[in-house]
Amino acid sequence: MAEIVYPQGCRPITDDLGPDELVRRLKALAHTLQGLGQDEGMYQQYIPLALHLADEFFLTHPSRDVQLLIACCIADVLRVYAPEAPYKDQEQVKTIFLFLINQLQGLRDPKDPAFKRYFYLLENLAYVKSFNMCFELEDCQEIFCALFSLMFKIVNTEHSSKVKSFMLDVLCPLITESDVVSNELLNVILVNLVEPNKREHKHAYSLAKELIVKTSETLEPYIQAFFNHVLILGKEEKNLLIFSKVYELIYELNQCCPSVLLSVLPQLECKLKSAHFQERLSAVALLARMFSEPGSTLAQQYPALWRAFLGRFNDISVQIRIKCVQYCMHFLVHHPDLRKDITETLKMRQHDAHEQVRYEVVMAIIATAQRDFQAVAESEDLLHFVRERTLDKKFKIRKEAMSGLAMIYKKFLTEESVPPATEKAVQWIKDKILHGYYMTALEDRLLVERLLNTSLVPYTLPPPVRMKKLYYLMSNVDDNATKAFIELQKHQLAVRRTVAEWIELHRKPATPAVQKEMIAKVLHISSKFLPESVKAQEFLNKFSSHMNAAPELLQGMETILNPNVSCEVCVRTTSNVLKKLGQPVMTNLYYNTVKMLLERVSSVMVDHESLLILVGYVEGAVRGVDPSIAEECGIDVSRAAERGLKLLVMLSFVFPAHFLHEDVLHRLTSLLELDDEAVAPHVLAALTFLGKYRPLSEACPALFPKLITLCKAYAEVGTPKQAKNAVRCLFVNVPEQRSQIFTEILDTLKSTLSPHSEHYRTAIVTLGHIAHNLPDNFPVHIKNIVSRKIVKELLVREGGGGPNAPDNDWCPEEELPEETRCKLEGLKCMARWLLGLKKDELSAQKTFRMLNAFIVHKGDLLQQKQVSKAEMAHLRLAAGAAMLKICEQKGVGDQFTADQFYNLSHLMVDEVPQVREGFAAKLHKGLSKGIPNKCLPLDFMGMYALAGREPDRRIRGIIRQYMLADVVRRREYVRNITIGTKVERAVSQLPHILPDYMMVFAVPVLAHDPGFTAYDNVAQLKVIKQCLWFVLEPLITRNDFYCYGFYKSLVERMKNHKDALNETDDSFNYKLWATCDLAMSVIWARSTSFELRDFPSDARIPTMYFAPQPDFFINTRVFLPPELQFQPKRQPSAPEVAARARKRGRPGDSLDNANDVEPSEASDTQIILPGIEQPPETELEEPQAKRVIND
Repeated sequence: MAEIVYPQGCRPITDDLGPDELVRRLKALAHTLQGLGQDEGMYQQYIPLALHLADEFFLTHPSRDVQLLIACCIADVLRVYAPEAPYKDQEQVKTIFLFLINQLQGLRDPKDPAFKRYFYLLENLAYVKSFNMCFELEDCQEIFCALFSLMFKIVNTEHSSKVKSFMLDVLCPLITESDVVSNELLNVILVNLVEPNKREHKHAYSLAKELIVKTSETLEPYIQAFFNHVLILGKEEKNLLIFSKVYELIYELNQCCPSVLLSVLPQLECKLKSAHFQERLSAVALLARMFSEPGSTLAQQYPALWRAFLGRFNDISVQIRIKCVQYCMHFLVHHPDLRKDITETLKMRQHDAHEQVRYEVVMAIIATAQRDFQAVAESEDLLHFVRERTLDKKFKIRKEAMSGLAMIYKKFLTEESVPPATEKAVQWIKDKILHGYYMTALEDRLLVERLLNTSLVPYTLPPPVRMKKLYYLMSNVDDNATKAFIELQKHQLAVRRTVAEWIELHRKPATPAVQKEMIAKVLHISSKFLPESVKAQEFLNKFSSHMNAAPELLQGMETILNPNVSCEVCVRTTSNVLKKLGQPVMTNLYYNTVKMLLERVSSVMVDHESLLILVGYVEGAVRGVDPSIAEECGIDVSRAAERGLKLLVMLSFVFPAHFLHEDVLHRLTSLLELDDEAVAPHVLAALTFLGKYRPLSEACPALFPKLITLCKAYAEVGTPKQAKNAVRCLFVNVPEQRSQIFTEILDTLKSTLSPHSEHYRTAIVTLGHIAHNLPDNFPVHIKNIVSRKIVKELLVREGGGGPNAPDNDWCPEEELPEETRCKLEGLKCMARWLLGLKKDELSAQKTFRMLNAFIVHKGDLLQQKQVSKAEMAHLRLAAGAAMLKICEQKGVGDQFTADQFYNLSHLMVDEVPQVREGFAAKLHKGLSKGIPNKCLPLDFMGMYALAGREPDRRIRGIIRQYMLADVVRRREYVRNITIGTKVERAVSQLPHILPDYMMVFAVPVLAHDPGFTAYDNVAQLKVIKQCLWFVLEPLITRNDFYCYGFYKSLVERMKNHKDALNETDDSFNYKLWATCDLAMSVIWARSTSFELRDFPSDARIPTMYFAPQPDFFINTRVFLPPELQFQPKRQPSAPEVAARARKRGRPGDSLDNANDVEPSEASDTQIILPGIEQPPETELEEPQAKRVIND
């Protein structure tokens, strides 16, 4: 071995030296070597020294300082001798570089006193690219992996940019100047881009990103080859982590260096169409994220990939469809250019068969509106998708859709300007939200109540602004929404009253009777007013105990339920009560149940202060002095005045206590002095509601003399509408002075109740309402006036026609001659008089005979042919309406005969369409009043059958809607009465309430249809069949409790009876029995199940329309021509059905759409609002099953 030469001033380095001495000598040597420039053949004498320094003794020396100084010396040797290092043995070179890598660990802590030397070592290695020597080694990749791993491991927050820069200078050449980059090395680099490393080692993540950017050109083919390996060939190396993180890796690479992925991304298209669910899901999740990122242009760069991605919105997997939809918000917010594509795909997904997908569609659109209101506001389509989902079959979707729309509406209320699409949407949003009250589920009603107070008329607004929003709302909603608003207020009033009664019981001593009443009240509140009644009952009992234990809680509830409470106090008290019920979290069911109840009973919209402001707004519109409110509502002043007055009438019914203050009443009564005819009826109606709550003679004695004077004047010389409301107003507000005031009015009527008086019509109306309200005060007096003045001098008197009579079949009532208009009021007057009498059966029979004569003679009672067609139409309609009105009252209403009933039903098929429509509206009104005692008897439901031959489609649709509403209302009532304890009593009522019994009235009505003349006339029978299906459709197809056995028994029993009106006339009996046969054939044809199970009630046959036969009589003859007799279709066997299905195949079946879901119909995911939107009428001719097959 050659002799070791040391530079001048350096002493020999030997293995027998102690550590301290060795360190001193190495420091001197290191210092000297630092000063040497590059070799160029000058330092050959130091080669033995260089080899000596790489001796195993030094490389493995126990002293850390010795190892560091040796490493610095070797690094300088490599620098001095570069590019030809003195180390030639491959094993030795490998050992040296692994030793150097090990030393670089010292860079980890910049606070280490020796850090400068470690930094020098790094700088030196970077400066001359010392590690490039390893390219010659077979194991170079192992060394590189160790070096890269170390660098990523030690880099940290305390390193300066200079340190990181030198690290990159060491690492970059090993990639850029290498012939090959192994997968192992790629794994070491790329693994830092993905979790968990990305999160746990942020500096390694940054270093890896910089490294990839700097070496992207070299790395690109290796990265592409790696992804080809995985994506196309599906190969994996289990020991390398990046193989399991492919999609995450693509995302990160796209973030830091998209150029390396140019040929990788198109390969993802095959993954989107993969047969494996997990592959499709991963590809979709990745691309959704990449396409939707702010500033991403990938959709433009890779259009084919974008189209393939959109195709996955229709994936067969629910999870994938959900994933696609969840990213829509990011697309809509960040990429206006892609909105059209996304909107198109959402259109399909909002009808998705899976509820979670539909839910996500709504959530995506609502989240977009919250992030970037403009994105949704500009798109009518997106708003319409949410609108459709307000009718979804699942409540959680309806809830989000309604809440989202309410949020948009609230934004509109509070922002200065909004886009045109939102302006347009706001017009229907408020209607749509209020229409939700037509839903049968209690949850929907609670939601609408909450949204009304939080969004439509936000309770947080100051009173002047809140009242303007209420005025705006009620001025711009449609009729159905107005009805819903009124229904909502009435319902909340009912809840308030019931809960107030329950709270009141807590102040009474706990006797058994009180306890029993308490249990009944809790049962009533939980079953009628809260969802999930069993849980609600438990929590209400708990709340009851809580109130007994905490008097302040009971006091709080009393404050909330006080009719005079102000909105501010109500909100504050509600909040205080809730604070005592625990944490406001979803899991606290007790808290949420009581909160729900408080939302229903708390009055936060109207109080005395806000009502005074509202009356001021209405007064300004009525007097025309302040047009600003009309401008804000976007309507003209006269309409604003009318809507405002109607709103006050409604509020007077719901919040009478807030009106009973002198300032409010003074402003209201001052409106009565105005000349405008339309104002007084509304104001008087409001005062009537207030009087029912508390007579104004008690509430405000100072104003009362003035009110009496005004009302008397209106009753005597006002318009008929003013007179009607004035009588009602006086009746409720002056309980002590009734006799005196009405005696005075009746005295005045003696002079005005004459055809020569200009106030004749008003006098007739006033008389009718006095007779109705005070039947016992002037019985003989009024009876004489009615028989002499109304019947003899008006109704039975010649008249009508003349030069002013209209020429057409119909005209508005205002265009009729005055005498005819007086006759119409005379008919109403008689009806009111009878309704007041209640029990005078003789008078009722006489009246029915006269009204029947009007109908039979088509309105021309005396048949002198002087009356015009339009007058006749109005008179027979008025006579029919009067009969219906009388029939609502038990006693007088039961005096009609079967013949009169049939004649009355003929108005349903009158030749004048306006008569048919008007009569049907009156029929529906009578049937929908308070069931069971204040409405028309069930007999009248049978009249709906005649609408089955209504030629006008619009009128037919309206009548069908009426009928469905009446059927639903009766079913609802039956459901409620059978829940209680008195079930036997409820069952005995069923034949008078259950809509299924309308069949026993529909059949005789149809048999006496004037258009049905012969029992064997096929054309007429087909019409009758259509009429039967008109009434049977809602009874069979929309009935969860449909029982074939009941209907079969009902029809068979009817057929075993005769026609009660014409017992011996076979032509009538045959028509009746043919109608029964037709009914049975329709029931057979349309029933899907043929169970003969028990029905809650027996099939009873009314003897008024059906006469019994002898006991042994059984009617087995079929009265239908052969072509109308029902032939049951042979049911195809299972193999036939399967064969037919195979033959047809599924349209468009191919491999391409094997991963696509079948589209679902909009109707599959939506419910229909009873009373607003009705399902299309199904045709009778072809059974459902057959139609499905034909489709």
